[in-house]
Amino acid sequence: MTKTPRLTLIAGPTASGKSRLALEMAERTGAVIVNADSQQLYADLRILTARPSIEDEARAEHRLYGVADAAESWSVGRWTRAVMPLLDELAAQDRPVLLVGGTGLYFNALTRGLADIPAVPDEVRDAVQADYDTEGETTFRRRLAEVDPTAAAAITPGDRQRLIRALSVSSHTGRSLTDWIADTRPLLAPGGWTSLVLEPERANLYASCDLRVGQMIEQGALDEAKALADRHLDPDLPAMKAVGVRELIAHLAGQTSMEQAVAQTRQATRNYAKRQLTWFRNQTPDWPRA
Repeated sequence: MTKTPRLTLIAGPTASGKSRLALEMAERTGAVIVNADSQQLYADLRILTARPSIEDEARAEHRLYGVADAAESWSVGRWTRAVMPLLDELAAQDRPVLLVGGTGLYFNALTRGLADIPAVPDEVRDAVQADYDTEGETTFRRRLAEVDPTAAAAITPGDRQRLIRALSVSSHTGRSLTDWIADTRPLLAPGGWTSLVLEPERANLYASCDLRVGQMIEQGALDEAKALADRHLDPDLPAMKAVGVRELIAHLAGQTSMEQAVAQTRQATRNYAKRQLTWFRNQTPDWPRA
């Protein structure tokens, strides 16, 4: 386990001001800002994920931002394997760290643990995926509920990847994904970190979401989406599921007007922020709020 008494976890929904707060704190304390956002990992998504700008990165040291290609698929496990040695390195240098992001599963992995689930063979995953495609989500979800009712209830509608993952694990190991997750230990030493959740009033948060989408469009989000579309990547890749990617690519394909694409992106951003608010309220009730 890492020994990081100067580690602060800053969590919250998109557009809540996490990056701005972290930058202000880093400039006062000399802290290193470390990314805990699953989408800001991708180099191709600086604008669409509101990643810290080049100017902001020059004001304080930022790590694990833009380190992955959109063709890669980073899991929670891969992120923890990248972040833990980094936290150990910075702790050895006695440097304060601000771990900043909106991906709740990343924070859970650090503070509660990450299940050591055996790798699922490709043939098992492919067979389960074929079942999903044949049966459809409703029937598939009922099958999952028979072996892992907790996962079936928790996975949001339309999340094909997580549904397939849950049933694949159960099929391969004979043990539910929920049970694997429950049998874990935290990666961070208890008492070795402090935390903060940014939780704006919902109306203010939604207004910030709408404003951010407008700023993204002005900064070139459409060009960023076009660059992704031109690569013809698998739509199931995490980077291709970033808010705004699907909506803007649909506009580029002539399926919607620009006005519609912007409105849809704003709605998707608000929906995402709402889900994050709910997640942090349920999963981190004892963390201080701001």
